[in-house]
Amino acid sequence: MRERVLFFDLLRCVAAIAVIAIHVLAPYRTELGGIPLDQWLTAVGVNSVSRWAVPVFILITGALMLSDTRPFDAKYYVKRRLGKVLVPFLVWSMFYAYLSGWTAQGFDFATVKEVVSNSLHHATYYHLGFFYYFIPLYFVIPLFQWMVRHMDDDALYAYLALWLFTSTLFLFKIDGPWSNQMWLYMGYLPLGYVLFKKIPLNRSATTLFTGLGLVALAVTFTMVVMNSLDAGKYTVGRWLSYKTLNVVLAASMIFMLCRYVGEGLPPKIQKVVSFISQYSLGIYLLHPIFLWPMKAFGWHQGHPIWVIPLWVILSGAGALAMSYLFSRSAKTRWLLP
Repeated sequence: MRERVLFFDLLRCVAAIAVIAIHVLAPYRTELGGIPLDQWLTAVGVNSVSRWAVPVFILITGALMLSDTRPFDAKYYVKRRLGKVLVPFLVWSMFYAYLSGWTAQGFDFATVKEVVSNSLHHATYYHLGFFYYFIPLYFVIPLFQWMVRHMDDDALYAYLALWLFTSTLFLFKIDGPWSNQMWLYMGYLPLGYVLFKKIPLNRSATTLFTGLGLVALAVTFTMVVMNSLDAGKYTVGRWLSYKTLNVVLAASMIFMLCRYVGEGLPPKIQKVVSFISQYSLGIYLLHPIFLWPMKAFGWHQGHPIWVIPLWVILSGAGALAMSYLFSRSAKTRWLLP
């Protein structure tokens, strides 16, 4: 059990940091030709090698919930699992709809009204799009739990093979029924379970997944840069999608690496990792508040090699501190599941 706790804590930490980095570098991505090439390459490089962040959160959910052997209780599941995420999401959606009305020029209520009117189909703020495909996954988790408990491993592996094949088709823009967003995201759930419960934790397995992941990251960066330079503008095709084979391989690499090294962390680092992990979802929800000045006032001038780490630290630390303060009171604790 101790290994499991450290392992997932470490995963949540690195995923939270990577998500913040993706959001910090956003202003640089479309600046091809407008900023020095080395600056653009740095930002695009960070973007290309960190797309595994969001899928890792889904892998964690799959690993934990599909390995849960307790009998399924629908009432408990809806209230404690689904409701615990859904209600805070709705509250924060309204808060960020309000925040979207603020710019360096002041407040625009018309923007808020438009954002709220579109909220059924579009996130009220850039980071909340995650919940539009994450929350629906709760409706298929019980099906995967039944599959894990009542079917043999061959059926699970066959499903994953088919899912990986369709994620490859989607990457190369060969579309069909398999291009459905729900289908492409839900495969991460049983993949997380398999990586956690079925793949042996040894150097050979970790090396294999690391090799595949590094190749995927290198190809991703190369394709994004080449496509953009050829087009004369930032263009990524589907190489930075969360639903494609290259990102699946990168996310699997991170999962296995954290699983492999998690138990060997020094005690002091373990405490820090566990503390950050405890508030990782709060960090995800709150960090855009602390990035708002950077985006509103253009406070990202400078080389991204130092601007990105600086704002990751500032916004991450601010979100962590706010999450901790929210957790201290029963009146606000429920806002950060």
